[in-house]
This record gives sequence, C-alpha cells and structure tokens, in this order.
Amino acid sequence: MSADSRTPHRAVLGTWPTPLEPMPRLARALGLGADDLWIKRDDLTGLGGGGNKVRKLEWTCGVAQSEGATVLVTTGAPQSNHARLTAAAGARLGLDVVLVLAGAPGSSNSGNLALDGLLGATVVWAGDAALDAAAREVAARLRQQGGVPALIPFGGSSVLGARGYVECGRELLAQAPDLAAVVVAVGSGGTMAGLVDPLGSARVIGVHCGAVDDPFRTVSGMVSGLSGTPCAPETLRVRLDQVGDGYGVLTEQAMAALTLTARTEGIVLDPIYTGRAMAGLIAAVEDGDVVPGQRTVFLHSGGMPGLFGHAATVAKAEAALTASKS
Repeated sequence: MSADSRTPHRAVLGTWPTPLEPMPRLARALGLGADDLWIKRDDLTGLGGGGNKVRKLEWTCGVAQSEGATVLVTTGAPQSNHARLTAAAGARLGLDVVLVLAGAPGSSNSGNLALDGLLGATVVWAGDAALDAAAREVAARLRQQGGVPALIPFGGSSVLGARGYVECGRELLAQAPDLAAVVVAVGSGGTMAGLVDPLGSARVIGVHCGAVDDPFRTVSGMVSGLSGTPCAPETLRVRLDQVGDGYGVLTEQAMAALTLTARTEGIVLDPIYTGRAMAGLIAAVEDGDVVPGQRTVFLHSGGMPGLFGHAATVAKAEAALTASKS
C-alpha cells in the first residue's frame, strides 16, 4: 500500500490520457452524423503494443511490487493480449513473468506468442487443466524455489484492476462531456465494469465476446465491488448477439466490421474483441440502440498483434488483396 493505506500502490506503465478521435467516414457509412461517432484510442497506451490491459496492470502490478513480488504469474488463451502485456509490464518493472496458457503449443508462434517470447516471458502450457488451478500450482513451485510470485487475475479483471477503467471513464467525461454511449468489448469484464462506475450503466454498451459464461454477473460483481453498492445484473446493457460459434472463432459480422473500419478510417481491429465490439455497434445502429444526433464512443481496446496469430482472419485479409495489373 501507499502512504494512504486506503489507496493501493499504482505502477506507471502507460501514457495518459489516450486520444479521443472522430470517425466521420465510418459514421456516415453507418447512417450516423459525421460528428456522432468517436474512438477512444486505448490501443495507444504505449506499453508492449498497447491495449486496455495496461490500465489494469498499473494497479495489479503496483500492488505486486508493493508486496515484494519477484515474478508475475497470469493466465490466458494462447493469443492472450493480457498475457502479452503482463510480459511487457514485467520487463518494464524488472520482474520475471510466467504465462500459464490454455492448450498446447500449436503450429504457429506468431501474433501475441511471438511478442511473449520477445519480451522474455516463460510459457507453461496447461493442456485441458483449469487455468486458475494450474497457475496456483506454478506459483507454489516458484515459492519452493525461493521466488515471490504474484498471481495476476485472468484478463487483469478484478475489482483492483477495474480501477484502471474508472480512470478511463473520468478521462472520457473530461474529453466528451456530452457523451451518450460508450461501446466496449466484454472479455473478462473489468473494462466495462470500470467504465460503469463513473459513467453509469445506461451509458455503457458491452458486447459479449464469449470469454466468460455470464457477462452480466461477472461485470455486476466488479461494479458492486468498486462502488460498495450492489449492482443488479439486469441494469447492465450487454449485447449477446456477436459471440457466434464461440470465443476464438471469427464471425462473418466481425470480419465485415474489421474490413469496414479499416477501409473507412484506416484503423485496424482484432477478430476476437474489437471486431466483435464494432459488429455490435453496427447492430446497435441497425436496431436503434445507438441513434443519430448523439455522441457515441467506440473504445478501441487494442489487440492488433492477435490478428496476426489468427489464421482465419489472416487468410481472409490476404484473399482480399487486389492483384495489380501489368
């Protein structure tokens, strides 16, 4: 803890505030006014390729440092953005990092996995074992070897980690006082939960990506922990229409959203989180949940390195190349 025992120690890992930029061409393509759609660039957080996990890691790693940790242990899918940024945070702070990843080594080490290696992380493949249990076993071995491990939660999402998105919500209020809605991907839930705390549930639209079983309960639990007041799950605005065949599987809607965003604004999304979130925003315009004449912000939570590790997305992008005419 810091000198104020009520406030956990915070590590400095990112560059704040991140920009808020207009997206007029995409807005017009969706039938909105040119000034209606904006993007919060949390892909430009500065550390290890950027992304929303940096805000959470400032708090979780700060507490780990204050408790004397020598090694960070966290979990994720093979192409986890959180794992990549935990590796980067460890490098910045001088801490070892062990990533406990689901499954087994595959045929490709591209995307986030390549950056995990570049950043010096050690990977432990958990196979079909429960990730939390596997991470606790790794931490126990490290203690036996004389290390001081700190377990960083899946996705960095906890009441502590969500503090980073309380700060982001306050940034948005300063940048766009007339904000009507923020659209954000819901993975492990901490990003949406942190935004709901300062903005209120009516102004935050989450798009479920399939990473957790019950996004309503997951997010509401963290919101309640942040505020100290119970948050009823049914008060949250979470869209469930973009999961498709499951987390990790590219959907047609996400690919269309990736392509439209790239070709109207020159901004690259990823197939698992921000692609789904943009597909959810497009669907929200179509069904009247997002309307013209009001400022809507799309939160770009990063994740571009994961695109290069997602074979189906890379194949579709390459197939779209137009051959030059000789």
